[in-house]
Amino acid sequence: MLKILTGALAAGVALLVPIAGNADDLVTNNRIGLADAPNKLVFRMTTDGPANNMPETAGGYKKLFEDFIKKHPDWQIETQLMTGDIGQEQARMLEQAKSGTAPDCAAVDSFVLPLFKKAGVLKSFSPYFQKDEISQLFPFIRDGITGDDGQIYAWWWSTDLRVLYRNKDIVPNAPANWDELKKAGLDSVKKGMEGILFNGSRYEGTTFDWVANFWAQGGDLVDKNGKPVFGEGENKAKFVKAVNFYRDLVESGAAPKRVATIGNYDDFNAAAAAGTTALFVGGNWQLGQLKSTLDASEFAKWTFSPLPGPTNDERSTGTGGWTVASFASDPKKVEFCASIARDIYMGPANEVQGQLPTRADLYGKYEIFSTPENKAFAEALQKGRARPGAPVYPEISNQIQIMMGKVLTGAEDTEKAVDEAFAASMTAYDRLK
Repeated sequence: MLKILTGALAAGVALLVPIAGNADDLVTNNRIGLADAPNKLVFRMTTDGPANNMPETAGGYKKLFEDFIKKHPDWQIETQLMTGDIGQEQARMLEQAKSGTAPDCAAVDSFVLPLFKKAGVLKSFSPYFQKDEISQLFPFIRDGITGDDGQIYAWWWSTDLRVLYRNKDIVPNAPANWDELKKAGLDSVKKGMEGILFNGSRYEGTTFDWVANFWAQGGDLVDKNGKPVFGEGENKAKFVKAVNFYRDLVESGAAPKRVATIGNYDDFNAAAAAGTTALFVGGNWQLGQLKSTLDASEFAKWTFSPLPGPTNDERSTGTGGWTVASFASDPKKVEFCASIARDIYMGPANEVQGQLPTRADLYGKYEIFSTPENKAFAEALQKGRARPGAPVYPEISNQIQIMMGKVLTGAEDTEKAVDEAFAASMTAYDRLK
């Protein structure tokens, strides 16, 4: 049976008790709610909240949290903001969870969720979400949050995908395959641009933006048991081919050498604003950022298309996103964390931030997701692929990032760098077994 949330249980009492004060009193830099509220929950969050660097988005979140906390006057939320080094932040939080010092509630990146599930540190959210809500989740989302016992251990509220952005004045036609992308990059250089930009440094985005080139060929990083297989047989051949595609972009001049140092999607927005690039691999969320950053006349020049594959018919894209999960030992805090996921992030936050919902039925509920752009994103999701739910994936990603640095700088032969990445991934897999 569905366990009614605290807010609903208190509907007859709490909702009749108004909170005095304005939004500035209730939503501060490190606290949401009244300072003297009897119950406190520590929530470690990303900038998917009132601290967002886009003023309009920050204001939207502030209103969501203000409305939410007014319905829960006996709670205050102490907020902790993560740094931009998500990999390090998530690793630190996992260690804290194992030692019992983690926050009560937190944003957990979907790509490391398998590690948290394997460690047994997450509390079940199953009592707080209805079966029809769970059934509406995209299959890869539902699988990602479900444990071996059938319980759900987080709420994956947003998803995303990677696309190719281009300035139509410089690149009028959408490249459909690798050869066309290379040509477009070289043509843009002739017109004074620096070529196609993509993440290439020690950053999860480097792996995730690139791996679609491997997946488009039908490659697998791991087998059904979670064992790395990307360095063996046909998988290795496809993997090397995909790595050499990026290598050739740099060596040919279609991409600048500085991609080996890029590890932040904001760099692409800045380059677009500066007029130094006409092509970049980015996330769907960047469309809204470009609209906010560029003058209307400049924004009108930009569009997006699916990531090119080795051929026109071989396409893929990575689908990621964020979850909300609880480490609390107090059941009331677990329930309150779930209510944050339900009432703020499951739909309302998608609308505020333009982040794609993970429930199919929400696409018809919010007007923003009925736009031609978001319909195109939703269609592209049909070829999307999530990172494998294997505990070894974070180390595979780490090794791909190291490998990419060697390859893009020309420091090492591609096949040797791939072999080293595979050997290190196998060592990690053996250690995790």
